[in-house]
Amino acid sequence: MRVSIVFALLLSLMLTGMPISIALGLTVLSFMFTLTDVRTESVALKLFTGIENFEIMAIPFFILAGNFLTHGGVARRMINFATSLVGHWYGGLALSGVVACALFAAISGSSPATVVAIGSVILPAMIVQGFPRKFGAGVITTSGSLGILIPPSIPMVLYAVSTNTSVGKLFIAGIVPGLVLAFLLGATTFYRAWRNDYPRMPKATFAQRFDAFRKSIWGILLIVIVIGGIYSGLFTPTEAAAVSAVYAFIVAVFIYKDLKLRDVPRVLLSSANLSAMLLYIITNAVLFSFLMTYENVPQALAQWMIDQGLGWIGFLLVVNLLLLLAGNVMEPSSIILIMAPILFPVAVKLGIDPIHFGILMTVNMEVGLCHPPVGLNLYVASGIAKMGITELTVAVWPWLLTMLAFLVVVTYWPGLSLWLPRLLGM
Repeated sequence: MRVSIVFALLLSLMLTGMPISIALGLTVLSFMFTLTDVRTESVALKLFTGIENFEIMAIPFFILAGNFLTHGGVARRMINFATSLVGHWYGGLALSGVVACALFAAISGSSPATVVAIGSVILPAMIVQGFPRKFGAGVITTSGSLGILIPPSIPMVLYAVSTNTSVGKLFIAGIVPGLVLAFLLGATTFYRAWRNDYPRMPKATFAQRFDAFRKSIWGILLIVIVIGGIYSGLFTPTEAAAVSAVYAFIVAVFIYKDLKLRDVPRVLLSSANLSAMLLYIITNAVLFSFLMTYENVPQALAQWMIDQGLGWIGFLLVVNLLLLLAGNVMEPSSIILIMAPILFPVAVKLGIDPIHFGILMTVNMEVGLCHPPVGLNLYVASGIAKMGITELTVAVWPWLLTMLAFLVVVTYWPGLSLWLPRLLGM
């Protein structure tokens, strides 16, 4: 009964249009100070100790690195490299968009940033080449979601902070599923382009491919620095984030010279705004997690599922449905920070690997980014493609169905997520 009051109050505040972070904080504080005997000092202590986590510092650094690269011309060079590889196949420019999204995802950590960086360059080119606007928008909207599955990934860092799981293992575990999803989205794109005989481009020569690779190498090297540095033990994920921010600044300003020094303060301010928003959500989510633990919600939920005979298969089905429904009203960071502390203890008690569960939650977040009413990728892509949300929602369905099928595979095939970490002895 007491817990139902919490969720009823939270939902009521969210329905008023109040930002989720503020609604979360008001709900927790109102409940604690009126229906519990928790001391104010305990709340304050939990608030500060909860965010006193070294790995949280990775978030602003990855955001900063992504912003430097988004404004620094890296995306355009990656698109040229991708086009030289697959541009001669059916729907060549669209396939280049999928490959470029996968490459940029490996350096940005953000899906909306990937959609902006790749979509703003490739969508106008696709329309000029004769592709339907809906087709191009559908490709970029869904392929941009790779930004949070292929490491580095900000949602993975949030999951790790919420559940005390290794960020490094999550990053390594996301590589294979990310590549598989990129392949499936590319296959869907190729099939639709082949059926409709969409334009192809002339096959690039070896010299042209090498030149495109040479020009994009500085951006691609960041992938090696982050993943290679973490796996080799050269630095922690947080240190990797700091290194990537400095590296991205040098590449954008001094090597490619697409970002002027006078524009750097604007990029810093934009990154600070986004980082502050996420950290504020994290702060309130820490209190929410504390409240759920105080009320024994995870333990009671786990016991109820065991009593009902609901094994890990049924539990994961329930989790997917719950997360997909949550994706209709909340953005990924809020969902992870609210739901992970509740669901994670149940998953562990049912014998589900924490890394597998983290990848499962991340794929659910990808799907949520691509469907209304709050799918961030939809809103970003609608602005680039100049399409209404309803029209764009219809356009993404072929790729969204592919993502849902992939979600089923990830859910019930743990080896897809765990194979590479185990191979590397992590």
